[in-house]
Amino acid sequence: MKKKGTNTENVYELIQKRLKFIFDEFDNIYVSFSGGKDSGVLLNLCIDYIRKHNLNRKIGVFHMDYEAQYKMTTDYVEETFRQNLDILEIYHVCVPFKVVTCASMYQQFWRPWDEEMHANWVRPMPKNCYKKEDFPFYNDEMWDYNFQVEFGRWYHKKKDAVRTACLVGIRTQESLDRWRTIYSNNRLFTYHNLKWSRRIGYDLFNLYPIYDWRTEDIWVAYARFKWPFNQLYELYYKAGVPLDKQRVASPFLSTAQETLKLYKAIDPNTWGRMLGRVNGVNFTGIYGGTRAMGWQSIKLPKGYTWREYMYFLLETLPEDMKNAYLEKLRVSREFWKYRGGCLSLETIRKLNELGINMHVQKTTNYKTDKLPVQMDYLDDIDIPEFKEIPTYKRMCICILKNDHVCKYMGFALTKKEKQRRDKVMQKYKNIMR
Repeated sequence: MKKKGTNTENVYELIQKRLKFIFDEFDNIYVSFSGGKDSGVLLNLCIDYIRKHNLNRKIGVFHMDYEAQYKMTTDYVEETFRQNLDILEIYHVCVPFKVVTCASMYQQFWRPWDEEMHANWVRPMPKNCYKKEDFPFYNDEMWDYNFQVEFGRWYHKKKDAVRTACLVGIRTQESLDRWRTIYSNNRLFTYHNLKWSRRIGYDLFNLYPIYDWRTEDIWVAYARFKWPFNQLYELYYKAGVPLDKQRVASPFLSTAQETLKLYKAIDPNTWGRMLGRVNGVNFTGIYGGTRAMGWQSIKLPKGYTWREYMYFLLETLPEDMKNAYLEKLRVSREFWKYRGGCLSLETIRKLNELGINMHVQKTTNYKTDKLPVQMDYLDDIDIPEFKEIPTYKRMCICILKNDHVCKYMGFALTKKEKQRRDKVMQKYKNIMR
């Protein structure tokens, strides 16, 4: 196990202390279990802790089944349940919530277990699973991430709990977004000021107890304690997929585009069913990870500027998709022109050397050493900080990736999207009280 800084305790010793704290503080605990390596380690740690200390209690396991997934993932999840029925309270959820897809320019989302697509389901619905009828808060406008939050509130009320903890196996090494989740400066929504906790409801918290583990720590734990794991990772390794790219997630997300093609070799039966399930799967399987879908170094067609190429790409899209991208562009332009994006002094220096027209503000309300820079969109720029600068080339990459929410542009939810989310949350929040 890897040492953490100057602390003499390794990550395994630290997690044992955190688990003791969690089991002492929370009368109601459930683990969010995807079937991946991180959530698998976290669940095994909890199972071992309960057995080692002879705790007379069960923990919940929340598994969101996305229908289209590797058979090995399904097998691993179901076997884990079977082996630990004495201490697990299982919530195997098969609900047709909205899920983002980046496999198609025509679809922004798809629905697992959609009754209207029953004949095309990738696999039969598992027995004894929880369906939409089991959740009074469910509605057709609900996205998967909304469902996760509402499930926690529903579960907290169902158990009549004093305090509920949802244990989530995210690690800061995995992505900048996950690092921000842990290291944001807002301590008002934590439990006892613990940075690895977030309040998501009244006496309801997400806890991230393995946030400081590295990928190597995960695999050392599986080997040392001989825990069963998803055999998909063995095939990923044999296929040459780097350790930091081996993830179990919805296959149609932008992060999965590059490895979607592996379904064809690893699980051909599932692949065959997926082709008729979601628009654009075959194209993404062939061209995901290539220039055709905005990966690697995309080339500008001769005679175009990036701005002209962007508008050309937009004209190839359905009208609603085109307008959605244009709205993102409008918001981004106004943000950079009137508020400014925060850039480091080194990046500002490079922009000055290139003669970029901009205005650098002297102060910011954000807790950062960076300064807000007001500027217009550029066509392109050749500096290492390319992803931080507003350019039409970045928007072209979003369009080619079918990145409908423009995550590559650094977008969070727009005001309209936030209002829609808040409306849903407001409508259903009283259910949990």
